Amino acid sequence: MSYSGPEFDPPQQRRPRRAPLAVGLAALVPGALLGWVVYEAVGKPGGSDAGQAGATTTRSAAASAGDDAKVPGPTGPALPLKGKVVVIDPGHNPGNFQHTSEINQKVDIGTNWKECDTTGTSTNAGYSEARFSLDVAHRLRTLLERQGATVKLTHDGNRPAWGPCVTRRAQIGNEAHADAAISIHADGAPEGDRGFHVILPASVHSGGADTRPIVASSRTLGERVEKDFAAVTGSAPSNYVGGGTGLDVRKDLGGLNLSTVPKVFIECGNMRDSTDAARLTSGAWRQKAAQGISDGISGFLRGA
Repeated sequence: MSYSGPEFDPPQQRRPRRAPLAVGLAALVPGALLGWVVYEAVGKPGGSDAGQAGATTTRSAAASAGDDAKVPGPTGPALPLKGKVVVIDPGHNPGNFQHTSEINQKVDIGTNWKECDTTGTSTNAGYSEARFSLDVAHRLRTLLERQGATVKLTHDGNRPAWGPCVTRRAQIGNEAHADAAISIHADGAPEGDRGFHVILPASVHSGGADTRPIVASSRTLGERVEKDFAAVTGSAPSNYVGGGTGLDVRKDLGGLNLSTVPKVFIECGNMRDSTDAARLTSGAWRQKAAQGISDGISGFLRGA
């Protein structure tokens, strides 16, 4: 502990006894300096019991004086996700529609060949899935970094200007040795189909795909995200996918098939349904969506 104000030498006087020191000084020293004077008189905190008593007296005196004395508090809670790596994959890319030839090229996802990427869907008013997913990804990154996690995005809207291909998206998570990875999307189903669902990897062992080592951990991750997303956003699980569980298992997604780290997709709602669209286009709701996903990932990584 150190005193940040000017040096101060209290007047010399005979003190009747050591015990009422704070009381005697209170009459001589302005309240703003009282805590410091007691600290100097009793002792600096160190390894000894006397030092610890001095630190306690300082806090007590400053509090009783009702001043703004700067007493160092705790250094803050330990960052619960320090040392953990999370990869966030914002679905699609806002620039995909300008690069149709590039995103239409076929890539091998293990079980079959499919397009490198797509443009995604949008609300009836034109708010795109790509814009939605990138916004939620940015909010999610902030929340996870505040907990100490190292966060990587597969793309950031304009770098690259399109894609990347679904094969590369999986590769980014693999190369980062991510402790968890999530791909953020919104669906484009008919009006009346609403709610969210989390997509889990099926057990796939075909071509360059082998999800067997990550099926169990990905399910645990997905179940945590499903639970916390529902709790924070107030959204109901999908009424058209997953039989009301909010979970779906698929083997036709390259981002899951080619992953070697625990990974899930989340369809946060149906952009073509007016009820869901009102949520997806709300910044306040997107913050809740990011919080729900963050809570699920954090709980998974902490084993809570």
